[in-house]
Amino acid sequence: MHRASCLWLSIIVSSSIVGVRIDAQAPADTILYTVSYVDIMPSARATAVAALRQYRDTSRREDGYVRFEMLEQVGRPGHFAIVDTWKDQKAFDAHEMAAHVTRLRDAIQPIRLSDYDQRPYKTLTVASGTAAGRGQEVHVVTHVDTFGGQADAPGLLRRLAEASRREQGCLRFDVLQHTMRANHFTVIESWESPKALDAHAAAPHTKQYRDGLQPMSGSPLDERLYKAVE
Repeated sequence: MHRASCLWLSIIVSSSIVGVRIDAQAPADTILYTVSYVDIMPSARATAVAALRQYRDTSRREDGYVRFEMLEQVGRPGHFAIVDTWKDQKAFDAHEMAAHVTRLRDAIQPIRLSDYDQRPYKTLTVASGTAAGRGQEVHVVTHVDTFGGQADAPGLLRRLAEASRREQGCLRFDVLQHTMRANHFTVIESWESPKALDAHAAAPHTKQYRDGLQPMSGSPLDERLYKAVE
C-alpha cells in the first residue's frame, strides 16, 4: 500500500465515527469492511468531500449497509481515509456494482493525486463505541504488518484493544484483519482528546504491545492522526 502518499481512511461514520453499533442481525464474522485511501489536490478538497457525501447518502439506502466513515489526515488537507462497513460479502458485492460507486470514482479521477486504494477487511476485534466527545476527538489509523509463522500477532492486538478500551477517554478501539493477507491489520482508534491519546501512548500496556510487536513487525510503525469529516 502506498502509505506515504495515500491518506484519505476510509470515512464518515454514518454521521458520527463513534457510538454506532454493528447491525445486531449480522454476526460479527460476516461483516465486511473496506478501508480506502486517496489523496486529493488541496484546491479540490471541497469537490471531493461533496462527492463522498453523495456516495455515503446513496449507499445508506442499500440493503446490507452498516456505516460509512470519512477521515482526513490532521495537517494534510485532502488526504482521506474511508471506511465502509457492510453486513456481509454478498451485500458488498452488490454495492460494488451500483452506479453511484462508478460516479464516485469518476468524480475523483480528475482531482486525485493518488489512486483510490481500497483494501478488504474482516473483524478481528470490534466493540461498540461510547458516546462522542466534546469536539476535540482525535482519530488514529495504524497499519500493522507482521511476519513469522508462530508469532501471535492477533492475540497481541486483541490484548491491546481490550486494555485500551478500559482507558479513560477511549471512544473506540477496533482491529481489522485483511481478508486475504492474514498478517496485515488496520487499527482504528478514537480518543476524547489529544490528552487522552497521549496518556494511552504512555500506558504500560501500550509499551508492552510495542515491545512485543517489534520482533514480528514487517514494516515501520505507520500511525496517523485524523479528524472526522461529517
